[in-house]
Amino acid sequence: MSSPEGTIEGAVATKDDSAVTRGWLVPAIIGSALLMQTLNATVISNALPAMAETFGVEPIRLNVAITTYMLAAAIFLPLSAWIADRFGARRVFMSSIVLYTIGSLACGMANDMLGLVIARFLQGVAGATLMPVGRLVLLRTTPKSELVGALAVLTMPALLGPVVGPILGGAIVTFASWRWIFLINLPIALIGLVLVYRYVPEVKEQEPPRVDLTGIILTGVGLACLIFGFENLGRDLLSPWAVAALFGAGAVSLVIYGRHARRTPHAVVNLDVFKNRTFSASVIGGGFMRVGMGANPFLLAMMLQVAFGMTAFAAGTMTFVSAMGALLMKTSAPPLLRRFGFRTVLLVNGVIVALSFMSYSLFRPTWPHWGIMLVLGIGGFFRSLQFTSLSGMVYADIDQEEMSRATTTSSMIQQLVQSIGIALSALLLHLLMTVNHTTTLTPEVVSPAFIIVGLVTLISMLWFIRLPPNAGDEMSGRVPRI
Repeated sequence: MSSPEGTIEGAVATKDDSAVTRGWLVPAIIGSALLMQTLNATVISNALPAMAETFGVEPIRLNVAITTYMLAAAIFLPLSAWIADRFGARRVFMSSIVLYTIGSLACGMANDMLGLVIARFLQGVAGATLMPVGRLVLLRTTPKSELVGALAVLTMPALLGPVVGPILGGAIVTFASWRWIFLINLPIALIGLVLVYRYVPEVKEQEPPRVDLTGIILTGVGLACLIFGFENLGRDLLSPWAVAALFGAGAVSLVIYGRHARRTPHAVVNLDVFKNRTFSASVIGGGFMRVGMGANPFLLAMMLQVAFGMTAFAAGTMTFVSAMGALLMKTSAPPLLRRFGFRTVLLVNGVIVALSFMSYSLFRPTWPHWGIMLVLGIGGFFRSLQFTSLSGMVYADIDQEEMSRATTTSSMIQQLVQSIGIALSALLLHLLMTVNHTTTLTPEVVSPAFIIVGLVTLISMLWFIRLPPNAGDEMSGRVPRI
């Protein structure tokens, strides 16, 4: 029989050393390895106009470079938990770093759109295990009472990507070549591999369950069809009937999977986990928030660089303050959650986040740069609190033996909704250009998209309001008032 907490190999010797390693060293190292993902995710949005010029396509078409990554991640995510249990989370995590680096090198050497798409697909395959497996190591080595703090440490190095990315990416694109935004991953990967090998303990199940190959195929096909369908909404690449067929195939695959999961003891995605209110609110309700997170970088790049005519460096300088605000929030999140609880923070802060997205619609070329930066910084501050809260609460009531599949399920839905956010933003811009009878992006065309995205995020309130007042208190360390 496997122990519910699996086996931990290579752990540090003493209790005090273990607490220090568990509390900040391991989360910081895993977060630093994830820096590659966040750095690329931030930088690529800034680089889209320059890449479009190289490949001779419209900038709006380059969102395929982002959604291809998410498509690959969605297809291979179902395998991540089983692979980690079978071969060891640290070993899989290190292999993912190597594969992600190879994909980055291929992106930097791409000479056409097809080459870029293939390379981004390879990156997505690696990313499918990089984030969930890294998080799984943390979840299995950290008590629940310490998890919010550990997750905050985990995300702080990763947030350096959004902080450094806009300025670094803007400078690279403006003064050098966009290709270097991918090549800078190479030294980061090397450092990450050394630190992971030296300090991160190996974690795996003694007897991992049989791989649910049927479930993996059904969920992979279902998610791939849905993501590709959203990507082609409102485009002329596929006929409306073909897009409808993609949505139909995706829906049918997932319905069949639902029936398969009910009669399979070790289904790759445990649908019973959605009966858990904290998990459901974090993953499904939080999904509407993540739609905004997926749409925001793409819309800002189109607004500042294409509609306003800024250089990539100038736009990066403007948007990096959003990540600075997010970084500042990381130290504030744990005490706020202990004081007010997850439910209150998610409800109140969710409205603030939605309003911050809508406020971006007011940006105009005549605005002073400090004014735009102030609004973006405030938005990043509160958005970080929302996602830290969602990330902390998602596992509040999940047992250790279900942690692998819960992590896989959460990561799959995150990939899906973020790709929906990017596809939605591209579709909105296409429709708004049609309504305005123009073929170019102007501030008047882009602005309404921010309002629509902000309204979409408010749908999450339907899940947050149904949470009990003490939801996730074990995670946050909150003591309810009598």
